[in-house]
Amino acid sequence: MTLDDLRVFVAVCRAGSLSAVARDLSCTQSAVSQHVKRLERETGVSLLERQPRGVVPTAAGRILRDAAAEGIGGLDLALRRLGDLVNGESGSVRIATGGTTVRHFMAEAIVSFRRRFPKVSLEFQTETSSRSCFDALLASHLDLAWITIGGPVRGIEQRPVVSLSWVLAVRSDDPLATRVRIDVSDLMDIRLVRLPPNSTSGAHLDAVFAGMGVRAGSDTSVADWDTALLLAELGLGHAVVPAVPRPPKPGDGGPLRLIPIPALPPLSVGWAVRRWDALSPLARTFADAVADSCAKTPSLCAGEATLMPGKDQ
Repeated sequence: MTLDDLRVFVAVCRAGSLSAVARDLSCTQSAVSQHVKRLERETGVSLLERQPRGVVPTAAGRILRDAAAEGIGGLDLALRRLGDLVNGESGSVRIATGGTTVRHFMAEAIVSFRRRFPKVSLEFQTETSSRSCFDALLASHLDLAWITIGGPVRGIEQRPVVSLSWVLAVRSDDPLATRVRIDVSDLMDIRLVRLPPNSTSGAHLDAVFAGMGVRAGSDTSVADWDTALLLAELGLGHAVVPAVPRPPKPGDGGPLRLIPIPALPPLSVGWAVRRWDALSPLARTFADAVADSCAKTPSLCAGEATLMPGKDQ
């Protein structure tokens, strides 16, 4: 059993496909299969189960996957920190994010960080959901992931940074555009653009609606918050979205109106890491820079984003 065997096995579990991992590693599917077979011979158990659309780990495979991912993650982090000690301020910080994260939450922090550490490489890996961000953290040598805060995840530490209120996005010529707030009862008869069903924010909103008895219809679903805003701006639907931070723009003109929905509980977003106490100084500095930037950046609706205190704040 080698470290490469374990790395390949964790990658296969995450991708659900031997061929996908083979493409990523620029090798043959047979070579990937040999890594898994070697592990199965040494453990004496079957680790993968074939399904019509790929493979999934067996019960034994899940045990080995979790242990291997945690061990590999710790080893990679230690090697990164050793590299930072050798290279000083010329290392790298690797971040997993969603599709709209960088623009809304990190733009100012990236500029200030690069000015302070011009030799440090910032590397971003786009993921489609908080769950995939967690998987990426556990399966690779990423430092940080920007996520929607949810329930506990084994091997992951989550730290809230910002609490986002919810707004209803409508065109300026919509009958609701003159409202100063939206009540939950107003949503009953509105067909909403649906947030990504596999996302934590979409699941959060669905659960809140179910608890409040809201049965809003849905005309379409989108991949991210920005697309929901665009459809609302084009008059193609109403969208309930988080009031994400953004740089201020002159004037309040434009075709889009964002109306607060005070009754909806806010959505927490922030950082996820494997271990905060093992985070490299550069990664910690970048995480703090993003938190500081969010604290002073206006939201889509003025005053709707609230900084959440963390252990280092």
